[in-house]
This record gives sequence, structure tokens and C-alpha cells, in this order.
Amino acid sequence: MIQGCENPQLDPHLRRAPRVSYRMAAAAAALDEPGTLAVFGFGTGAPRSDDPRWLRVELESFDAPVPLESWQIETEVSCGRDGELHWSAGGGWLFTAIELDEREHDGPEGAARHAYARLRDFVGGRAERHVLRIWNYIGAINCGAGDSERYKRFCHGRGAGMGTFFAQGFPAATAIGHHGPQHHLQVYLLACDRPGMRVENPRQVSAWHYPRQYGRTPPSFARAMSLPAQDALAISGTAAIVGHASTHQDDLDAQLDETLTNLEALLGSAGMATGFDTHSPLKVYVRQTGDAPHVREFVRRRLPGVPVLLLHGDICRRELLVEIDGWRYA
Repeated sequence: MIQGCENPQLDPHLRRAPRVSYRMAAAAAALDEPGTLAVFGFGTGAPRSDDPRWLRVELESFDAPVPLESWQIETEVSCGRDGELHWSAGGGWLFTAIELDEREHDGPEGAARHAYARLRDFVGGRAERHVLRIWNYIGAINCGAGDSERYKRFCHGRGAGMGTFFAQGFPAATAIGHHGPQHHLQVYLLACDRPGMRVENPRQVSAWHYPRQYGRTPPSFARAMSLPAQDALAISGTAAIVGHASTHQDDLDAQLDETLTNLEALLGSAGMATGFDTHSPLKVYVRQTGDAPHVREFVRRRLPGVPVLLLHGDICRRELLVEIDGWRYA
């Protein structure tokens, strides 16, 4: 179901969604192109750059060579830094990222609190104050037991840091465990000067209503976000969860099937046609390296022609083997 306070229909000033694509290109060349809002490299082989629009993500790809991810808009882009934050903006769109060393913030809870407080204050002071989509990459996400698990500690800190900023509704989001330095936290977002429409999956309990077993503070995100012009759907991390429970433990094929069923349910809730096409870039996060060839073949058969980044990442629940997020353009 679509949720939101404002009706974006037929407004000629609504912002066309950034075009997200995976491309084989040099980072410098991609950054030099007009309208580049952000560019992402993946893994240790990605170059470093001082350009505020660049982020080297702490996730290794199972494919080589590794493409870049590019966000393009139809206007000029400005960019800069604000302390730990780096940002770029243009045409009503805003990319903002923060990277922190948890050791300087008393662990994952403190780092999440600090990151989200900084993002809240920065975005809240700009015209592009409507946060539509957030990505969180966390080291050793499943380490610890009970409320001491690092992901649960992250969620609690995130809740404290965001305060009441998302009182009108949460953005779409992903949280994945990376295999880089455990203390390295990466958070980045896409915001706009116009609100989107939140989309929930009727097959799943909304994440912020999860029961206490999932931590002191439940995960706080929408299942997807229809962007302001309703020309694209930003899809949150989606896995084999029905209601609030993980399904098909230790069965990779069944988890993949359930995940695709959830993705199709989201498209239906957003009022979009079923299926993904060559303009629907997806990320597939795979927990176990040995599963990557099987997942690649599954994606080839079930999502033919769809651009996919196959990445080594830990899902926020230990029993889940795979997760998918990405974009679906109208």
C-alpha cells in the first residue's frame, strides 16, 4: 500500500528521478560528465577520490571487472563538504554521505547516533529536506547475541540520532554488513525538495511495528519509496520475510523465490506493472561466497536482462542468505 500526506499527481514541477545505472567507466570520467550527482565504486579495488560526489563502498563484488554505479540528473550539480559529511545537489536533489570510525564514538550504537544526528541536522537545514532513500553499511553486522548484536545496537543508536525527524514516515532503506574494517560505518542518502510516497508490502509487517524480539528499537524504514514524480520506485533491502518472520532457513532457492515474491508484491502496492527490465538496476547481496555462482544463475534465469550488481554482504538476520534492493523505473 502507498502511504503519504501529499498527493503528487499532475504537478509539473515534480522532480524527475535520478537515473541510476551500472557502467564500466573510469571514476574520473564518470565524475566529469554533466549532471553527475554521485558515483560509487565497490570494494578494495575501487580508486579513492577527494570529489564529494564519490564514495568507495566497503562491499566486494563477485564479478570482475566491477562496474561503477552512477546517479545522473538533468541539471548542474554543486558539491562540497561539511565536517564529516560530503554532499552534492542540483535540481532539487541531494546526495549526502558520512563515514565514521566507530572507535571514536563508543561502538556501533554511538556511531549510528552521531551519523544520524549529523545527517538530520544537515538535511533539515536545506530545501532538499525530504529523505527518500538511505543505505547503511556496517561491519560485522551479526556479531553479538540478543540486544548486544551489532545490528540491534546500530538500530537503537539510529533511532536516537534521528529523533523525531521522520515523524511523518520513514524513508526506504538498506542495512548490510560489509567485510571491510569492522569499525567502519558508511551511511548515505538521497533526498529531494519534494516528498515521495511510502510503499508497504501487504505480505509483511511494517518494520517499525516489529515485536521486541528484534531489538530495543525496531528497524525504522519503509519497504519502498515512490519518488516525487512517481516515475521510479526506490526499493528497500528485501529478503525472505513473511509477516515479521524469516522463512526457508538454509534453503537458498526458496529464499530467492520468496524474495522475488516480495518484490512483486511491492510493485503491485506501488501501482506498477509486474517484472523488472533492462532499466531496473538491482543489487543482490549474498552472504556466503560459495552461493554466488548459484545466485548469479538464478538471477540470469528469473531476471533476464536486468542490470545486477552481485555483492558479498551479510544480511541483517543470520538466517537470511540473500537480499535484493534497487530501482524500478515507470
